[in-house]
Amino acid sequence: MKKNEVMKKLEEKIKTCKKCPLGELRTNAVPGSGSYDAQIMFVGEAPGYWEDQKGLPFVGRAGKVLDELLEGIGLTREEVYITNIVKCRPPNNRDPTEEEIKACSPYLDKQIDVIRPKVIVPLGRHSMAYILKKFGFEPEPISKIHGKTFEAKTLFGKIIIMPMYHPAVALYRPQLREELEKDFKKLKEMLKELS
Repeated sequence: MKKNEVMKKLEEKIKTCKKCPLGELRTNAVPGSGSYDAQIMFVGEAPGYWEDQKGLPFVGRAGKVLDELLEGIGLTREEVYITNIVKCRPPNNRDPTEEEIKACSPYLDKQIDVIRPKVIVPLGRHSMAYILKKFGFEPEPISKIHGKTFEAKTLFGKIIIMPMYHPAVALYRPQLREELEKDFKKLKEMLKELS
C-alpha cells in the first residue's frame, strides 16, 4: 500500500477513535498535517481550543509562532509534518495524562514508521519525554537539553531527535523566543548537512 493510502487510513482511524475519554469530549480529533514525505516531523503535546475546532495542529497563537519560526529558516508547513502525541484536546488545555499518552501514542509511532523522517523535533516536555524514551534515551529537563541532538537507530535508518521548547512558551515568556530562534537556526544547519 502506498504511503498516502496508509496515512489516510490512519487519519480516519484517529478521527473516530474512542480509546480514551478524550474521544467523547472532542469536537475534532487532530491527526496531523503536512507532507507525508517530510524530512522533519514536529511533535507537539495535544491540541488546544482552535486545533479542536478546526481539526488541524498548531492553528492557534502558538501555531502562528511556529509558522514564523519555520519561515525564519525558509520552510513552510507543507514541507514538514506537524502532529501531537495526543490527538484530542484535553479539557481546559491541561497536560495530557499518562493514560491518554499510552492510549494515543501508537498512532504517533505509526506516523513515524510511515513518514520515516530524518529529524524529529519534540515540542515541549511531554513530547520530549515520550520521544526520547521511545528511542532509548533518558529525558532531562527541557531547559537543559533543548537544541541538543540525539541520534537514534531505527529499522529504516537513523533519526536525529532535537527537542525544543513548545512555541507557546514564546507567548508567556518572550525571553525564550530567542532560544527557540537559535534552536531553529541549528535545525537549518543540520538540514543542510543531511541533504
